[in-house]
Amino acid sequence: MSPVFIGIIIFVVLIIVSMAVKIVQEYERGVIFRLGRLVGAKGPGLFLIIPFIDRMQKVDLRVVTMDVPSQEVITRDNVTVRVNAVVYFRVVDPESSVVKVLDHIRATSQISQTTLRNVLGQSELDELLVQREKLNQMLQKIIDEQTDPWGVKVSTVEIKEVELAEEMKRSMAAQAEAERERRAKIIHAEGELQASEKLAQAAAIIGREPAAIQLRYLSTLSEIASEQNSTILFPIPIELFKAFGGVSAEKKEK
Repeated sequence: MSPVFIGIIIFVVLIIVSMAVKIVQEYERGVIFRLGRLVGAKGPGLFLIIPFIDRMQKVDLRVVTMDVPSQEVITRDNVTVRVNAVVYFRVVDPESSVVKVLDHIRATSQISQTTLRNVLGQSELDELLVQREKLNQMLQKIIDEQTDPWGVKVSTVEIKEVELAEEMKRSMAAQAEAERERRAKIIHAEGELQASEKLAQAAAIIGREPAAIQLRYLSTLSEIASEQNSTILFPIPIELFKAFGGVSAEKKEK
């Protein structure tokens, strides 16, 4: 046997061995088809397949971060907004992701876009701006139910940005300013009401106890003296003059 023929045989054997030996990473699985029929998923590690009979397709099991392009949505209260989101998903059933769908990443992207438009179109603008966590959970549940037959598990859906038209931004700013003015007026009116109630209570107490006005005079005098003014006006109660008037009348009678 000639050396050339031996070299050809060795070369063919090496090619067959390289086709039979497969290595799958820890985060991958190899889906095996034998003559077109599904055999199963293998890996991770090293294993052998039958060359020219078996065909292997690798599937990545790591979490995929997918951006959902901006979608133009008309909310339930007829406001046009542009919304984008991000979806986190991974393959949990490699066999279904290969057999039941042509491209599970593209299919998940398309169903995410459609679900985003449908769900946000049934919500009002206030819900979109305030109750975003609730909408995220709703989107995650609906998309996960749609992709479950494909062996794809959607773990998280997050709405990233909500773009409004400039006219709508100005209208919302004017509405927010009017709301702040309304609250300020209400707080001011409540303060006036509470002050008037306290003043009425104080007047009632002073009316029942005449000596209370004297204590108030003394308190006012101490406050004036603390300011180091050059002139101090000390109020004299009218009852004091009445007392002197009563003493003078008694002397005249005598």
